[in-house]
Amino acid sequence: MTEKELKRSVLSVTAFASFLTPFMGSSVNLALPSIGEEFSLNAVTLNWIISSYMLTTSMLLLPAGRAGDILGRRKVFTAGMAVFTLSMILLTFTPGIRWLIGTRILQGVGGAMMFGTNMAILTSVFPPGERGRAMGINVTAVYIGLASGPFLGGLLTRYLGWRSIFAFLIPLGITSLILIRTKMKREWAEAKGERFDWAGSVIYGISMAALMYGFSKLPSAKGWVITAIGLVLMPLFIFREKNTVHPLFDVTLISHNRIFAFSSLAALIHYAATSAIGFFLSLFLQYIRGLGPREAGFVLMSWPLTMALFSPAAGKLSDNHNPGALASTGMGITSAGLIMLCFLDEGTSVAFIVAVLVIMGAGFSLFSSPNSNAIMSSVEKRQLGNASGMLGTMRNVGQTLSMAIALMLLAIYMGQEKINPGNYPQLMNSMKVGFIVFSILCFAGIFASLARNKSLRK
Repeated sequence: MTEKELKRSVLSVTAFASFLTPFMGSSVNLALPSIGEEFSLNAVTLNWIISSYMLTTSMLLLPAGRAGDILGRRKVFTAGMAVFTLSMILLTFTPGIRWLIGTRILQGVGGAMMFGTNMAILTSVFPPGERGRAMGINVTAVYIGLASGPFLGGLLTRYLGWRSIFAFLIPLGITSLILIRTKMKREWAEAKGERFDWAGSVIYGISMAALMYGFSKLPSAKGWVITAIGLVLMPLFIFREKNTVHPLFDVTLISHNRIFAFSSLAALIHYAATSAIGFFLSLFLQYIRGLGPREAGFVLMSWPLTMALFSPAAGKLSDNHNPGALASTGMGITSAGLIMLCFLDEGTSVAFIVAVLVIMGAGFSLFSSPNSNAIMSSVEKRQLGNASGMLGTMRNVGQTLSMAIALMLLAIYMGQEKINPGNYPQLMNSMKVGFIVFSILCFAGIFASLARNKSLRK
């Protein structure tokens, strides 16, 4: 196999993987009412259909990346794709809610194995001058999944039932496995022979599970207690990693690698500042502006579609220009969009919302691919799994923290009341405060992003 053929195969397979998860997530979110109706589920149980996957991936992303460095990234990625595909087959024949949640946990295992290694594989195959473009295409696949999930998932759920969402993706998983078997035969295992840190993995997994679950329960007392447990366990994990020969995570990447540390922090802040925006705007469009779910979905699609359109170009730019500077510029553009949303009121037009989402989409695409390029290019080959796992972890934690902030503000301003015309002013106030908080977060993130540029210029 030529180098060109290998690159094409790796790009195709990793893009398939990057499409699967966001498509699955956005489709399942839309199908929750149908699932709840079939199994007579309350809101708490329905939430576990989503949370079970998120918790599992958050616990296993970093261990999966490290396992890839030791055992071989192709091997771990292939196993992850196989597990993910198996879970889709099992979900297609779901007989009840326990089966559904259990299989979503299994799906989370597969997702962690794929996303803990896919960026590492791309970095292993593509040299610095081509890496940004490859990552841009990979990111595009993510946003195509996000954009098409609600539309295709809605059609599948309406005409064929919610199980058809999983059946629809089975051929894609099988095709990916065939491509891996026939076209992606090279292995990458620069840390082969090193020991896997099982004790560190357990501490890390419990800490991440506590943090993610705790965030989701804020501002309740239970949420604060569980979050505190997760925070207390994290220093213990760091202590463990500093004092073991072959750590799960090399903490010197944070203490001695300025580019990696500040790029990872920038990713966390950026996702924390933006991930709940779609949730808030969905409420605004449907309750305040009176749009139906389908119409609101079409409006919100302008964001991921813009990101899908611009990400390849942004990634290619990062091959020839300072990726840190590009990412900082992207975060600045995103901040500008968030500031515009602070002026949202009952009379704000749909056209204004679309314009802001396009601006934020352009900013997000200019941030995402270059920032990923900066992270993955800042570490040694034996640490690529660490970097890939950390990138995925920052995304998950940021997304969860963003939703936690949004739900906390809704609880503060509206309590446990259902949304109705009588409390629309409170709903608007919670959204405005949320946009202000997210704007401040994103603006602060610009400085984190700029801080690593000092190292990039050296």
